[in-house]
Amino acid sequence: MIFWDASAIIPLCIDEPHTKDVKGILRKDSSMAVWWGSIVECHSAFARLRRDEVLRDNDEDHVRQLLSILADTWTEIDPSEDIRNLASRLLLVHPLRAADSLQLAAALVCAGKTPKGHRFVCLDSRLRDAARKEGFILMPSAFPE
Repeated sequence: MIFWDASAIIPLCIDEPHTKDVKGILRKDSSMAVWWGSIVECHSAFARLRRDEVLRDNDEDHVRQLLSILADTWTEIDPSEDIRNLASRLLLVHPLRAADSLQLAAALVCAGKTPKGHRFVCLDSRLRDAARKEGFILMPSAFPE
């Protein structure tokens, strides 16, 4: 199972520069693990794109439907005391935003707190750096930092 950050889920729904990369990852292994709050993060990105007039209202409705279909296939990592504690620790050692620390904590729980050999799909440079330092294999591997 591969852990997916919201930054990598968004280009599965909207055509972006890394859409081809993340769709290729998903084609090779469709077993996605995703943090419980990722849907809200994706909805936030879609709404921001609509406000910035990158998406029209009906486009936003369409990408929300795509996300819902995708969400029906993934394994969701639910909130827990363990994730909250891990996220708080991660904030002490990495320059992360709160939502990113929760993403990484969920990935660590998904990996049984032993990230070595586990894959993490992410397009956010700061979160990628923290995930690499925690021991995850980053995807896509060739990503301009």
